[in-house]
Amino acid sequence: MDFINDFFTGSGVESEANIFMGLFAMALAAVLSLIITKVYQMTFTGERYSQSFVHTIIMMSVVVSVVMNVVSGNAGVAFGLFAVFSLIRFRSAVTNAKDIAYIFFGLCVGMTCGLYQFGLAVALTIFPCVIFYLLYKFNYGSGKDTQILKVTIPENLNHEHLLDKAFETYTLSHHLRQIETTNLGTMILYTYAIRSKDTTKDKELLDHIREKNANLKVTISYLQTEE
Repeated sequence: MDFINDFFTGSGVESEANIFMGLFAMALAAVLSLIITKVYQMTFTGERYSQSFVHTIIMMSVVVSVVMNVVSGNAGVAFGLFAVFSLIRFRSAVTNAKDIAYIFFGLCVGMTCGLYQFGLAVALTIFPCVIFYLLYKFNYGSGKDTQILKVTIPENLNHEHLLDKAFETYTLSHHLRQIETTNLGTMILYTYAIRSKDTTKDKELLDHIREKNANLKVTISYLQTEE
């Protein structure tokens, strides 16, 4: 209530200055969040792109700049900060770790603008955006994800070390997950969790295994990854 009273009872010059600074903070937060979301679009490698998520980053950045403008200079600023984060809810869980980073990124830029640290807000936007783009450009930290390999082997060819050579040549690790009989017990289906070597091509691995299992069915499936 004190803020509202001060807003309406303060001098005209002071009120206009407050309004101008608040509007400038919101405008800058919007512009900087547009840069953030543009980098997000350029570096997106997932399977499910969401336009609403992009809009959410921009809206949150602008709204948080206003909230920070209101609570700054107040003795309860710590509670205000807590309220900013506690009010944010998503109807669906964010499963991509990179998306969570962009949400926090937008929030931090909005908070900085709301505190009128405009130079720091610009630096806070540009430097991480450059880092994010370079990580994407050079594909830093990439590696082979765990795959599920299913191999059907005739009962008469089944023996303990049939696929050892293939695993030694093409994989970094392999773990037997399941064994089951099929086709009235004449076939055995093995399920492995494997991690292929960086130089391994899936077709080469499949062809090598088909030479061992009488050209019966072999499948490789990829676990869902967080791009």
